Amino acid sequence: MAVKFKDYYEVLGLPRGASEEDIRKAFRKLARQYHPDVAKDKKAAEEKFKEINEANEVLSDPAKRKKYDELGANWKQGAEFRPPGGAGRGRPFTGGGTGAGGGADFEYQFGGTGFSDFFESMFGTRGGRRGGFNGAGVDDDENFAARGNDVEGDIMVTLEEAMRGSVRTVNVRRGEREAASYQVRIPAGVSEGQRLRIAGRGAAGVGGGTAGDLFLRVRLARHPDFEIQEHNLVHEIQLAPWEAVLGAQISVPTLEAPVNIKIPPGTQNGQRLRVRGRGLPQPGGARGDLLVAVRVEVPAKVSEKERALWEQLARESVFKARE
Repeated sequence: MAVKFKDYYEVLGLPRGASEEDIRKAFRKLARQYHPDVAKDKKAAEEKFKEINEANEVLSDPAKRKKYDELGANWKQGAEFRPPGGAGRGRPFTGGGTGAGGGADFEYQFGGTGFSDFFESMFGTRGGRRGGFNGAGVDDDENFAARGNDVEGDIMVTLEEAMRGSVRTVNVRRGEREAASYQVRIPAGVSEGQRLRIAGRGAAGVGGGTAGDLFLRVRLARHPDFEIQEHNLVHEIQLAPWEAVLGAQISVPTLEAPVNIKIPPGTQNGQRLRVRGRGLPQPGGARGDLLVAVRVEVPAKVSEKERALWEQLARESVFKARE
């Protein structure tokens, strides 16, 4: 199945030899610019935000980036692309066919999951698992009933959706048939890798066997302000040396509204400050925490007056860094 090639480097505005740090910075800059919560045109921003996340998903992962880069010297030729080896999205598999030993090959295509056709062709986990027989058995005439295959796909979920829950419409097309639309409930507190099951929406059974299920594996979208550690959110802040030494009051973002936190005097570089209950929901109703990771920044350049003050501090301070 031919799909349109996606130039992920172009999406992030980077050359193909960009470093990991270049990719991280480009993603954070663009993700802040196009985050649906801050953009004026929310619909257009939502699509752009997904595109940026997809590009980052590939280029920030060494294995995915290597596979993507191995498309080779002809990576820009033509608008259509056929995934190597027939793997990926729409990958043919024996489902809903004539049984365990044969059957037709069907292509399953997904829409509304947040990932492009190209991404799913290259990196998606498409396919199915052969269901067992439904108990009817197999006779000499090969008349038997078998459960249909399960169908799997990925779905991109934003942290805001993971926070509040949502309902999404997902389209699934089998071969050349008309796409079927399903309402998928994304529960609050859903986690990376969790599979959402839509019962009976997989491949049709054989000989009266039950249909398989549709599974959507959750891939949490990257956020420009937070990293995810289970149900905790991690936000990095930069402090001036005097803020770390003397303490300060600063504002930090959350998924709801900014909160003010106290920086204790003597805060160390790399220290994490905990803001309880400001993370993602957990099973049972409790919430994870917001972990504020401190990075003390030292000025690269100082004025003559500032240098004099730093020199005075060096003479008068009793602090010894190497004792």
